[in-house]
Amino acid sequence: MTALDQEIIDHMANPKNYGSMEQADAMGIGENPENGEKVIIYLRVNDEGDSPQIEDIRFQAIGCMTTVVAGSIITGEAKGIDFETGKELISVTLGMLDDVPAEEAACSEMVAVSLQAAMDTYNAKKADPDHGTITYKIENSCEVKEDTQ
Repeated sequence: MTALDQEIIDHMANPKNYGSMEQADAMGIGENPENGEKVIIYLRVNDEGDSPQIEDIRFQAIGCMTTVVAGSIITGEAKGIDFETGKELISVTLGMLDDVPAEEAACSEMVAVSLQAAMDTYNAKKADPDHGTITYKIENSCEVKEDTQ
């Protein structure tokens, strides 16, 4: 078994940052409109520097095990970074999915867009404390496309 296989198994058996967060500063939702799967990301933010920093992050998922693994990995990378670096993490994650079949990319995309939604919700709440939670829908499909040839 490779080190990568072992790391994935560890994220499956013991997802990092899984669960809700009381008194979160913001939350965001990524949703698959085809099947109703969702990822919710909760943020606790330190806003003392030039760019808000993700002090703590948690996620919950209504989805497959791949979604939970992606949530564990992406939230682990996001903890402690500022929003500018968070945007880069989202961009790199989505860019890596360009060459992956849509049905395999959907789960990671859902986590990435929920992180974007949480950061956008935080920024919107700074301007309007009553602003609701932002939800972004994914573009990739979980359904395997049949080969018609």
